[in-house]
Amino acid sequence: MARRDRDRDRDDRDSEIVDKLVHINRVAKVVKGGRNFGFAALVVVGDQKGRVGFGHGKAREVPEAIRKATDEAKKTMIRVPLREGRTLHHDGTGHHGAGRVVLRAAPPGTGVIAGSAVRAVLETLGVQDVVAKSLGTSNPYNMVRATFDALKGQRSPRHVASKRGMKPADIAARRLDGASAGDVVESA
Repeated sequence: MARRDRDRDRDDRDSEIVDKLVHINRVAKVVKGGRNFGFAALVVVGDQKGRVGFGHGKAREVPEAIRKATDEAKKTMIRVPLREGRTLHHDGTGHHGAGRVVLRAAPPGTGVIAGSAVRAVLETLGVQDVVAKSLGTSNPYNMVRATFDALKGQRSPRHVASKRGMKPADIAARRLDGASAGDVVESA
């Protein structure tokens, strides 16, 4: 009985998950009789509520490569805290290999301004307002990994407050104050 309930719960979670195909690469192995072709797929999955994952799959046929990549992506999902369910709490940078990604929180109505690989990650995550800039390589594998590196650095005010022994309201009040650490305040 418990196993059936667990399977039903897993099916409910899987039905909410959205997947996006980021990139397909055709590779060839040269053999005596000619070439053997294979396919590699990069897939991003997410529930559009703060969980996202990516996977890479290789097979002789495209649908099989996509299935493998999707299965791997579901296993490696991470949770990212979102502000008001629409944007990031703070700016962040991530890098992988020669690729760097800069993510910036944006006001309502901005939309997702990002390149294709970064956009796929952010849309499946459920972010609605963010500005992203990718620097260095445009390789989709490195861009996705760099984006995940930036997202893993995201912290909510509640998490920061618990680390510092403060209240979340104190952290949020500091963000809303006009003067930040880098501003120069003139005294009369």
